[in-house]
Amino acid sequence: MKSIKSIIIINRGEIACRIIRTCKQLGIKSIAVFSDADQDSLFVKQADEAYHLPGNQPADTYINVEKIVEIIKKSGADAIHPGYGFLSENADFAERCEAEGVTFIGPNANAIRQMGSKSIAKKIMEEHQIPTIPGYNKDDQSIETLTQEALKIGFPLLLKASAGGGGKGMRIVNNESEIENAIEAAKRESKSAFGDDHLIIEKYIENARHIEFQIFGDKHGNVIHLLERECSIQRRYQKVLEESPSPVLSQAKREEMGEIACRVAKALNYDNAGTVEFVYSDKDESFYFLEVNTRLQVEHPVTEEITGLDLVKMQIDSAEGKALAIKQEDVKSSGYAMELRLYAEDASNNYMPATGKIELFELPKVDGLRIESGIESGSEISLFYDPMIAKIIVHGNTRDEAFRKMQYTLEHTKCLGVTTNQDFLLDLIKNEHVQSGDYHTKFLETSYSFEKASTDPYINEALIAVSAARYAERNKHNHSLIGWRNSFSQGQWDTFEINENQTKVNYRTVGKSLAYSIGDSTYEVTIIDFKDAQIHLIINGKKETYTVLHKDQTYFIQHPNFGSLDVKYVDRFPPKKQEKVEGGYISPMPAEIIDIRVNVGDEVKEGQTLIILSSMKMEIPVVADKDGVVEEIFVEKAQSIEADYLLLKIA
Repeated sequence: MKSIKSIIIINRGEIACRIIRTCKQLGIKSIAVFSDADQDSLFVKQADEAYHLPGNQPADTYINVEKIVEIIKKSGADAIHPGYGFLSENADFAERCEAEGVTFIGPNANAIRQMGSKSIAKKIMEEHQIPTIPGYNKDDQSIETLTQEALKIGFPLLLKASAGGGGKGMRIVNNESEIENAIEAAKRESKSAFGDDHLIIEKYIENARHIEFQIFGDKHGNVIHLLERECSIQRRYQKVLEESPSPVLSQAKREEMGEIACRVAKALNYDNAGTVEFVYSDKDESFYFLEVNTRLQVEHPVTEEITGLDLVKMQIDSAEGKALAIKQEDVKSSGYAMELRLYAEDASNNYMPATGKIELFELPKVDGLRIESGIESGSEISLFYDPMIAKIIVHGNTRDEAFRKMQYTLEHTKCLGVTTNQDFLLDLIKNEHVQSGDYHTKFLETSYSFEKASTDPYINEALIAVSAARYAERNKHNHSLIGWRNSFSQGQWDTFEINENQTKVNYRTVGKSLAYSIGDSTYEVTIIDFKDAQIHLIINGKKETYTVLHKDQTYFIQHPNFGSLDVKYVDRFPPKKQEKVEGGYISPMPAEIIDIRVNVGDEVKEGQTLIILSSMKMEIPVVADKDGVVEEIFVEKAQSIEADYLLLKIA
């Protein structure tokens, strides 16, 4: 049995911080690796030791095996923890670590390799009588054969990349007219992302739920499950909300699915943390094997909160050769836990990722609240990595209590400086269907819509808070903030913009107060104090406290009534806007140029892909909005660009 005294973490961000925390508790030396963009990150500061991986692209850094092996040797680490993503499910890397004499903290390489192919995984499950979704999973991958098999299965159906994950190479096809184009697109995307264009076709189960079971094995043949997580609320095949227990599973069905999950693990000789994912139908309580994630999951804190276990510690124990310390009958669920993912993105603009500096990051004190984050005030969100800021986890005695705590947490979270999805998350958990557990994997697409409030009853007060903060800032050197005025009668005004809607805010000094008017509404405002980004006001007799920060012309404001808002100050004498280039296409966000699909002189058709951008692991195609001829191209492949950068021009 090997004793691990030092662990090198081949990952970044919040999961690196999470692993470091358990290492410190166990007295194990933690070693980090970091890219150029991550050199000032929280996980680098927290690690006992850290090594530089030059560059920013994952191929140059966190998945560059040769560079990583060099650092492993240099560090003298006993073991490596891959976290999730990057190299965590790379069987070759797991074998390389063992060959180098370093313990890989994860399942055996054979299990990883088998489950890395959806095709092989499905065959193994069928051999062990695990229920699988009806479909086609054979070697003949010609367009003709795939089309014929799709027609046999019937619509709707799902195309899946055999080597895939994260929604890449995945298409839902609803009718025969779509099938050929969908197969070609799925194969092309799969080849680009995974180097393999093998597809699986499956019957698509409409309004299904995604329920997964946390499994755990040791090197002595022992296997248990640690109950389920409901992960049905998803966007672009990425999970948004996870909770446990599932609001729909009966105890009998829970035990049945858990027993099947353990059978899956035994079929793989599984010996560490993993997750067996199922598709579940509310209609008849049927369920089918989906896949096994051969690593720690992003949402593992949900399981930890209801079981009281430390899954990272269990991973280390298993890697050392220790037998599982608990048996299946010891696994008990206590209360309810849920997790939401706070991202730097604009939910009202198709969830477009955002970059920039987080000026302030603070969370309230709530019993049962747990935050997993690699972010602190002053951290930068770069375009090179996933835009997740934090995982917000709450635990309550009941599901209603957990939802109440989550709502309070989101209302009082201060994450200012970049656009986030905080308001979307708050709106989501207030939704009656979500609160009742009545949802499915397509809920966000078919049964829910989100728009940022622009006429919300609290918007006027938010704008007053920003205007008052500007007023106080201008006059901060005066001894009496609120009594100062340069004219008793002359009115002043500010113009602000939220979601392209402009509002004029009028005000004037009246004694020791400010008289505000917005449209037909009037407000008497007294500024009590403004310091450390906190402005204390009395608005029409009611005391309110707002957090207000600004960067250039944008103000970031937080208050429990509306969460966080981005407010743009409209200059009274705005600079002349850059003229729009006729036929020009601009980048909607900071990004890297992944591919340029056209050349100067090419004729293009409406809807044709011109350029593919990448930002924060998300690919965005720039498509032609009309027919034309490519006149100029202003970017190169692999170039990093800012938002609103002119990409090309079509005549």
